[in-house]
Amino acid sequence: MHAPPRGFAGHRSVSMADVKACLARQAYSLVLRLGTPAYLWRVWSRGREEPDYRAHWWRRLGFYDEGYRQSWDAAVALAPASPCLWLHAVSLGEARAAKPLLDALRAQRPGMRLLLTHTTATGMAAGRDLMLPGDAQTWLPYDTPGAVRRFLKLHRPSLGVLMETEVWPNVQHEAARLGVPMVLANARLSEKSLRQGLRLGALMRAAAQRLSLVLAQTQADAERLSQMGAPCVEVCGNVKFDMTPDPALLARGQQWRDASERPVVLAASTREGEEAMLLNVWHEQLTQQAPEAHRLPRLLLVPRHPQRFDEVAQMVTSSGLSLSRRSTWPSGQPDAAALACDVWLGDSMGEMPAYFAAAHVALLGGSFAPLGGQNLIEAAACACPIVMGPSTFNFALAAELSEAAGAARRVPDMAAGVVTALRWSQCGGGEERSRQARHFALTHRGASTNMARAIWEQLPLSQG
Repeated sequence: MHAPPRGFAGHRSVSMADVKACLARQAYSLVLRLGTPAYLWRVWSRGREEPDYRAHWWRRLGFYDEGYRQSWDAAVALAPASPCLWLHAVSLGEARAAKPLLDALRAQRPGMRLLLTHTTATGMAAGRDLMLPGDAQTWLPYDTPGAVRRFLKLHRPSLGVLMETEVWPNVQHEAARLGVPMVLANARLSEKSLRQGLRLGALMRAAAQRLSLVLAQTQADAERLSQMGAPCVEVCGNVKFDMTPDPALLARGQQWRDASERPVVLAASTREGEEAMLLNVWHEQLTQQAPEAHRLPRLLLVPRHPQRFDEVAQMVTSSGLSLSRRSTWPSGQPDAAALACDVWLGDSMGEMPAYFAAAHVALLGGSFAPLGGQNLIEAAACACPIVMGPSTFNFALAAELSEAAGAARRVPDMAAGVVTALRWSQCGGGEERSRQARHFALTHRGASTNMARAIWEQLPLSQG
């Protein structure tokens, strides 16, 4: 009889599915090893525009300098009996969503230590605000077996929490081998992602099966995640409803709105391809408006990714519209030059609540291209009504509920979106739509507390 494949422990019976999963993971690992130089080059290249990408890049391969090791060991020594919760928030949206969940986790286990990981520079920057003394923040290692083993060997987390969609085959395999429970929290899975995952069934099904618990946003997400192979799935809602906008940022945005003296239409978290559509339609619509330019709506354009700020600025000026960049405002307030411009470019980080507060209405980025939409819940929490395009699969239920609550309106394309946004910004009913948006956000709160309770129930009894 042939020996079982590497990676299978003991002498338990090995099914054909096990063999396929093992071979698929080994092939996947080989591809990643061969692609390591390309991966590092991509990270280094991104660092030209976002320097954080180059910071401590060796940690992406699971190598840690002596200073980091000593600080981590010291934190462990101060509270050796405290559970270490590892939470992975890949990027900006996940890091923001992690805050209410972390607040609930800490409320239920005040002595916990946090190990926070990210993949993107924006996630790393946003995550710094979540840290407390004794916590650690680093990159999620590249998903090769060696890098993941080195990461887990050093940090030895009590349990791991992955936010929303992050399932990595070697992370799951090595965590299971070491007995680290892994929870997928605030989980979502679109039909498209399900089809893609099932095409890689031998690899991704095995990874999903190693999750100890999945806490899904909606019943539809739960059903798709079960189809993917997750063995234990619960529906808990969306923690993004529990996000509380910073009052100081809301006040800042209100100041911009008051200073504008013109209606403000926000294009929130736009993606590549959407700005060109928007500017074409915007220019066309404004030429049909009344000649009193001082009353024409102002466009506040906030690209999703900071590396595209300069590119989008060039697009605006090339379209013939006058531009003011938020980063140039003295003392953070629009000056006379900014107030004379047609378009404000939101080229700052961490001010999204201010942008929503400044706007009379927002066009939802990512929904006018086939990208699934961005987080409309944050807009509602800031009392900003939303006009969304046809593509909202990333927030399908939230989009449906927000429209039913009067907090949002779905339109078929960018042209219809701009027409609707201009009408809303210039006619009455704004206060009522803002009230409906805020009410929608408040009525769906509470997921964080339930998720935190379920997560801590996964803690091994030896650390409970």
